Amino acid sequence: MSEVIGRFRFMNEQRVNLDGFATPDANLGLIAFDSPHDPQPSLTLHNGVVIEMDGKTSDDFDTIDQFIALHGLDLAIAEEAMAIDSLRFARDLVDMNVSRASLVRLAAGMTPAKLAQVLSQLNAAELVIAMTKMRARSTPSNQAHVTNRSDDPLLLAADAATAAAFGFREIETTVPVLGDAPSNAVAVSIGAAVGSPGMLVQCSVEEATELALGMRGLVSYAETVSLYGTEQIFVDGDDTPWSKAFLTSAYASRGIKMRVTSGGGSEALMGGSEKCSMFYLEARCVSLARAMGAQGVQNGGIDAASVAGSVPGGVRSLMAENVMVMLRNLEACTGNDALMSESEVRRTSRTHPIFIAGSDFICSGFGSIQRYDNMFGPSNWNSEDIDDFLAMQRDWGVDAGLRTATERDVAALRRRATEAVTAVYSWLGLGDFSSEWAEQAIDAAGSKDVPDADLMLPLSASRTIVDTDVTMLDVIAALAENGFDIEAERCLDMLKARVQGDYLQTAAIFDESMNVLSLITDPNTYAGPGTGYRPSPERQEVIDTIRQQQSVSDIRAEQHSYATHNIVATGTAHISHDPRDVVIGVSPATGKDIWRTLSGLSVAEVLHEFMAGLEEEGCIGRIVRINDTVDLGMIGLTAARMSGSGISIGLQAKGTALIHRRDLAPLANLELYSVAPSLNRELYRQMGINAGRHAKGATPEPMRNPYSDEAIEARYHTKVVGLVAIERDCSSDTAPETMEVR
Repeated sequence: MSEVIGRFRFMNEQRVNLDGFATPDANLGLIAFDSPHDPQPSLTLHNGVVIEMDGKTSDDFDTIDQFIALHGLDLAIAEEAMAIDSLRFARDLVDMNVSRASLVRLAAGMTPAKLAQVLSQLNAAELVIAMTKMRARSTPSNQAHVTNRSDDPLLLAADAATAAAFGFREIETTVPVLGDAPSNAVAVSIGAAVGSPGMLVQCSVEEATELALGMRGLVSYAETVSLYGTEQIFVDGDDTPWSKAFLTSAYASRGIKMRVTSGGGSEALMGGSEKCSMFYLEARCVSLARAMGAQGVQNGGIDAASVAGSVPGGVRSLMAENVMVMLRNLEACTGNDALMSESEVRRTSRTHPIFIAGSDFICSGFGSIQRYDNMFGPSNWNSEDIDDFLAMQRDWGVDAGLRTATERDVAALRRRATEAVTAVYSWLGLGDFSSEWAEQAIDAAGSKDVPDADLMLPLSASRTIVDTDVTMLDVIAALAENGFDIEAERCLDMLKARVQGDYLQTAAIFDESMNVLSLITDPNTYAGPGTGYRPSPERQEVIDTIRQQQSVSDIRAEQHSYATHNIVATGTAHISHDPRDVVIGVSPATGKDIWRTLSGLSVAEVLHEFMAGLEEEGCIGRIVRINDTVDLGMIGLTAARMSGSGISIGLQAKGTALIHRRDLAPLANLELYSVAPSLNRELYRQMGINAGRHAKGATPEPMRNPYSDEAIEARYHTKVVGLVAIERDCSSDTAPETMEVR
């Protein structure tokens, strides 16, 4: 049959099929683990010198091998480490009785091939355990991307302050126009200082420019020093392992935190020439990072996560890369920045094990701005996903570094940030902003909401910053002179911290009291259940409290805001013998504590439609509040037994409705609307019509719940629980009451 059948037409339209999937090909490097071209682990020493490593003699070493052999192995324990059975060591990684420190000590003597062989044996669940145990810092954290298409200083500052409000401890910015970098660095640093003390900021641009910004004090860390590990791209003089190591030292000597970037790039650039697995190639990069003296590594498919994700086991290899960094006692910034899939399910799957395990930085760039404003390219998580991420933290009770921020607090921070940038730019002669521009930036969800932004201002401001040698001390003075003393003090504290150098410790961040949390001051001590990092009760409350949550009191207050007092009781209800009489039985909270249904219709509107439908059929509707039960079946049956026709409509105030008959069992009924949120006036009117027809002995076509593929259960079930609790509070032994809608 030539035509695609309907089931596959439907499947072909799903977003996962926008992704690229590759047939594994070892000759192209399109293989996650264990390529036939991967070397077997080996190491030979002679007089304290490496003469053979991973199947190569020293005469055949490339520059990467040379650097690792010289600086990347602890030769004092190398023979011991290489002699350990790889499977045994892999098991030790998930054995709670084997300490992190002992594993780190031995890993220091392992070659890249040995590390790859060990970690390739861990399955997904084991990687979660290993990451929980092996990360350097006890307290997890998260990093934000703050960029926009316009390089708008006001929007950058407002978004940086917003990122701080949501709990990010590092902020990375970049530029669509390289010349705008100095302005972006100033704006984000000011906004970060408005948001919180101790915010680390980087401007990810060309390495010389990035270092220059650091020297001026305008940024406080760097991570885009790329290591891809293939000799062919380490030949232009400033891209050798030695030059990268020198750059690492240059950052450290000026008190600037620095980690390197690998992962993804190696897979994309090295696979075809090296014909090795992605994981082995990354093992070389990680060993090189350790040899260079970097504080940490940003890896796990940074720029080419989709390449790894295209082959079987590729996403597992990304997480294993991260664990390898931890095993080498480096800070792990665990990828999750590049969007690896168009599928919402796959991109969540890619992050979730790391989210559960915890990492020094869950994301090496959570796009705290919208996708379209992320100048790194859309992240795996963006501002569209912040509420989802916060809900996931709450679901699992884990700390993934973020917290809920209130609208009021964020609005105040955004205004303060724009005011601070406006003052500094004016004071330093960098540019002036209109009040309209500022108001748009405060309110904006993204750069599309700031039409008054002047795209030339950041460029001219950047030129002035460079030409007049503006440093962070100048920014601090401008803040202080214009009444932003708190922000000036926070920026000055960051400069002091650079002189002290404590945040050059591995995996260092600042908390909001400017305490350094690092491998030294906040070491990961996980050794099984009941040990290691556990959120404090105060932090757990922050994790658990999200802005969407509602208590029964909240729901009750919301219902009272809709109260019109137009549903009133007029006296005790009685049994009727009129064959035209149809009782509409309503639940105990109707007209007391509940006035609006889940669909948004008022209870009065629903009752009006029932009455109108009955009237169309020549019947007389009578409203009776059943006070002694919240069960809809019993409400309907009680009402039917009071009805002259023996037919009733039962209604819970939340909108669920049915047609009942006096001779049926409580859970039996003639018709049922069980999905209250999807009902409208026309459907309730038709139920009234059908009830009238049943009263006359006819058999109408039954009404059915309207079709919907929305997840209305997830949206409304918790509210239903609250509404039922309110109904229960209103129930009593009081006799049924006649009601009127006025």
